Amino acid sequence: MSRKQQLHRPGPPPGPPGDDTGCTVLHVDMDAFFVSVELLERPELRGRPVVVGGAGPRGVVAAASYESRAFGVHSAMPMSRARRLCPQAVVLPPRHDKYAAVSAGVMEIFRSITPLVEPLALDEAFLDVAGALRRLGRPAEIGRMIREQVSAQQGITCSVGIASTKFVAKLASTRCKPDGLLVVPADGVVDFLHPLPVAALWGVGERTEEILRRLGLRTVGDLAQTPIDTLRREVGAAMGEHLHALAWGRDPRSVTPTVPDKSIGAEETFDHDIADPEAIRRELLRLSDRVGARLRNADLVGRTIAVKLRRGDFTTITRARTLPDPTDLARDVYATACALYEASGLEGVPLRLVGVRVENLMPAGSTPRQLALGEPETGWRQAEAAMDLAARRFGAGTVRPAALVRAERERDNRHDREGRHDP
Repeated sequence: MSRKQQLHRPGPPPGPPGDDTGCTVLHVDMDAFFVSVELLERPELRGRPVVVGGAGPRGVVAAASYESRAFGVHSAMPMSRARRLCPQAVVLPPRHDKYAAVSAGVMEIFRSITPLVEPLALDEAFLDVAGALRRLGRPAEIGRMIREQVSAQQGITCSVGIASTKFVAKLASTRCKPDGLLVVPADGVVDFLHPLPVAALWGVGERTEEILRRLGLRTVGDLAQTPIDTLRREVGAAMGEHLHALAWGRDPRSVTPTVPDKSIGAEETFDHDIADPEAIRRELLRLSDRVGARLRNADLVGRTIAVKLRRGDFTTITRARTLPDPTDLARDVYATACALYEASGLEGVPLRLVGVRVENLMPAGSTPRQLALGEPETGWRQAEAAMDLAARRFGAGTVRPAALVRAERERDNRHDREGRHDP
């Protein structure tokens, strides 16, 4: 069993929630999120091993149902290995727009409970419910309410950890998966933490775990009883102090409701290296279209456009250019990305991955937008706004650049031929 499985394997349903006095931090985590969203439209697959991810030779598992996890499949695993471990699994290509829509609905539920919501990803968030206690009841009752609303409104399940700190709340949600709720009482934190493996502590990767095991430290309790000077000497001063504090349940961080995006980007790893410059430009167009839509949805603009280009030997270069004025238009992003690609010296060179990113972000209304020389006052901006409206009403991809239609049809046909194993 892998290290990750040991930390995230489902446990038995928890018993009574326990004393939640002072436990106002919740960590809510969707259960097998991508798979759960897919099963909304394919209920016949419930109870079967299902994997979401790229099906090509370089595909990676994005999510795995609990049935497939029983065979050792987990996220970030190469799809080729997942197929060997669980050949009967149904493999579905990811649909990120669908997951984003469900995630937005889930986050709306959280924000109806409290404004102090700190999303960590599409499928998880911290909540501080201290201000909601008088209105909605005790933390455990709020946790139950969230689980019921997520199930009723979105049709998926979530697990809720409730504690006095973020670190312990996140651990609690992991220990009660799937579809569970666990309260760690404020006076029971040490009893909860100390039997856990040292790898459960934030910041303990494989290398640090190896160092701690060499010292004979296998549980959090072992580490907690180790002199802090020893920890400083073995793993460094900052890490030693960090781990010692966590081992005793000390985590002063508060729930931060808004973390500004530093950049917005998208990238694609090809099933096979691609050298054709026109195919690369089509991919840059698709990625630019996605990034532009995300900028506008977030009401952000950015001044710096960057591309990532990775060759078949994994050599990676990035190139960036700062524009005179910030933009949220896919047309501007695409034009700059193409110029950076053409200036990179990699035209015609087989590429494994390409990416597009917009940086130096700011609120869309923070600076007046200047029209480029010869640019009409109406045109591209209205066209992309119309595409956004169509996407909100009818689903992502309803309106697309014409150059992408053929390429996307070919990719969909390839997924149908290679990407789905449905015995």
